[in-house]
Amino acid sequence: MEFTAKQIAEFVQGIIEGDENAVVNTFAKIEEGKKGAISFLSNPKYTHYIYDTLSSVVLIDKQVELEKPTQATLIRVDNAYDCVAKLLQLYDSMKPKKTGIDPLAFISPSATIGENCYIGAFAYIGDGVEIGNNCQIYPHTVIYDHTKLGNNCLIYPNVSIYHDCRLGNQVTIHSGSVIGADGFGFAPNADGYDKIPQIGIVTIEDNVEIGANTCIDRSTMGSTYIRKGAKLDNLIQIAHNAEVGENTVMAAQVGVAGSTKVGNWCMFGGQVGIAGHLSIGDGTQVGAQAGITNSIKKAEAPIIGSPAIDAKSYMKSYAVFRRLPEMYQQINALKKEIEELKSKS
Repeated sequence: MEFTAKQIAEFVQGIIEGDENAVVNTFAKIEEGKKGAISFLSNPKYTHYIYDTLSSVVLIDKQVELEKPTQATLIRVDNAYDCVAKLLQLYDSMKPKKTGIDPLAFISPSATIGENCYIGAFAYIGDGVEIGNNCQIYPHTVIYDHTKLGNNCLIYPNVSIYHDCRLGNQVTIHSGSVIGADGFGFAPNADGYDKIPQIGIVTIEDNVEIGANTCIDRSTMGSTYIRKGAKLDNLIQIAHNAEVGENTVMAAQVGVAGSTKVGNWCMFGGQVGIAGHLSIGDGTQVGAQAGITNSIKKAEAPIIGSPAIDAKSYMKSYAVFRRLPEMYQQINALKKEIEELKSKS
């Protein structure tokens, strides 16, 4: 597939500086540019690469001022990062999609498969499963009994979706993820622990993407919810009866304990831990490795630390914490001086 700078500019509503007939057929990072590639510049740290890049076309923010001419044709846009995302989506949508059912797949006679679906070798589709149109189920995926998938779902290899779960439209689940395993419910007794049966389900709404090796537990009763538009990275744990709000994003290794409700449009850095039975307000932003132990009604500013506090307060506290060994020595020296003064008096 080839596109001219003019065609790209029309698609992203940009302004061309240079040859409108420059042709591109691939993508490249600006520091690894080559002829026929399109790159983008949004981070000022990479500005110096634009003068020598071999890429034929570069997307660049309108407000960026350059010190000298470039070899590449520039397309100036409001947000280069957002525009390259749209171009990558367009490119990805044009790739041919697999269709058909591999003869090595197992599909229960009571399952219902929509139109234009692909089901790969050694996939297992259980009793009463309903799969919508244009879904792609890759090899070695298991979809247990009575689970329902909407249209245009993409399930990569080795995903396990337990019984009765509900997936909306345009849900993507990456390899190794487990949807609907039992929640961690055990009641202590004199001899050990009694397992509490987890009879609920997992509900994943439309336009959700779930990264590789992420686990979302089924609820004790009712449902664990991943609301529409949420994006979960790799290696995330969502416990039973939790709820992740609309358009919330979580980076790798976030853990959400049971029955916690996370609001809409929240952002969580890597390795954030959230205790159980909490409520996290809409728009909360949490820095990496933070530990949240109390509910947050509405975060006025980003929070970080464990227990998590306002990011500015945390940085001030950390500045003091780094000096604790020195301060400890100073306090001991002062104590010694005071003792000496007391002995003289």
